[in-house]
Amino acid sequence: METLRERKKQRTRESLLRAALELFTTQGYEHTTVDEIAGAVDVSQRTFFRYFAGKEDAAFAVQDVTERHFLACVRARPAHEAPMEALRQAMLEGWDAIRETVEASVPVELYLRMYRTIESTPALLAAHLRRSAATEETIARVLAEREGVDVESDPRPRLAVAVFGAVIRVTERQWCTGEDFSLESIRQLTASYLDQVGPALTGNWRVK
Repeated sequence: METLRERKKQRTRESLLRAALELFTTQGYEHTTVDEIAGAVDVSQRTFFRYFAGKEDAAFAVQDVTERHFLACVRARPAHEAPMEALRQAMLEGWDAIRETVEASVPVELYLRMYRTIESTPALLAAHLRRSAATEETIARVLAEREGVDVESDPRPRLAVAVFGAVIRVTERQWCTGEDFSLESIRQLTASYLDQVGPALTGNWRVK
């Protein structure tokens, strides 16, 4: 059973995380200091660093949770699904469960605003791409394990994940530059773009 001390620590972490994301999305990541985040929750800078390694750690904390959820969904997909279908269904399942996954820490609306802040902030976008590369390697290994192949000698897991990751990046950019910033919008866009992978790679694009 969770103790009172553990619950208090969890509340402090959630308060710091929410304050950080609110400040990042309203006044900008680079214009926000750790002191401001700590001050918003009325704790010390030292307390902030008990929970987060730095601003970047806080900026991607919720995304880390959603990625862990996605990996769990990939592992749980039925064995008969082809790899790309398993990735597609796991991603859509993740969006369907996003409220429950994210709102344990912050409101979904704040998470989506942070999504856009990451895309529009050079330092965060660079970190996002770096972290995504590491995540894609993990996904490739999960996929290889799921399919019973050796990721070091069989290129297919990494190739499949490279295509999948590229589609997700296109989706993120398109959603962030559009006018509809709703959860349903990015979910539908993700499904639409993933459905076009096959035709885009093997179909004839010519209109005449």
